[in-house]
Amino acid sequence: MSETAVRTSGPGRRRPARERLLAAAARRFYADGVTATGIDTITAEAGVAKMSLYNNFSSKADLVRAYLDARHEEWLALYRSRLERARTHRDGVLAVFDAYADHAAFAYERGFRGCGLLNAAAELPAGDEGRTVVRRHKEEVERLIAGHLEELMPERPDDARTMAEHLSFLLEGAMARAGLEGGDSRLRHARTMAAALLDRL
Repeated sequence: MSETAVRTSGPGRRRPARERLLAAAARRFYADGVTATGIDTITAEAGVAKMSLYNNFSSKADLVRAYLDARHEEWLALYRSRLERARTHRDGVLAVFDAYADHAAFAYERGFRGCGLLNAAAELPAGDEGRTVVRRHKEEVERLIAGHLEELMPERPDDARTMAEHLSFLLEGAMARAGLEGGDSRLRHARTMAAALLDRL
C-alpha cells in the first residue's frame, strides 16, 4: 500500500499522508519551533518518505502556511463549540476567552508555550505569507469580540469597537504570560477581568 492510500477498515486504518504530515508538523513546530524543525524530522515522525511531503506541499514554507491555517481552524472549532453553549452576547465575548483557555489545556508534548500562531510568526521574516495568516487570525478574533459587543451596545458602535480592541489586548497579554508560565491561570484571570468589564456596560 502506498503512503497516500487510506485503509478503510480494520484497526490498522491509516490517515492520508497529508494529514499525517500536518499532524507531525503541528507537534514539532509547536514543541521545537519552525526554524529548528527540518523536513527530515517531519517526514520521519509522520512515517512517510520525503517525496510524499513534496507531493502534498510545494515547500516547507507551504507546509508552514498549511499548519497555520489548520491552527486557525482548530481555534475556530473551539470557539464555535463554546459559542453553542452561550446564551447571551456577553457569553459570546467570554467564549473567545474560553476557546483560548481550551487551547492552552491541550496535552502538549513539552507543555504549553503560548499561542502557536504567534510563536511561528515570530520566526518568520517580515512580508512572509505566514505572518499574514497569523495577522488575519488575530483580526478575526477581535472582530468576533466586536460583533458580540455591538449587539450588547447597539447605540454605541464606536465604544463597542474600542472595547473590543481593549479586550483583544487583554487576551493577547494573558496568552503571552500564560505561555511563559506554562499554564492557563493567566487566561482564566483575564476572563474574570473581561467579565467584570462587561458587567459595567
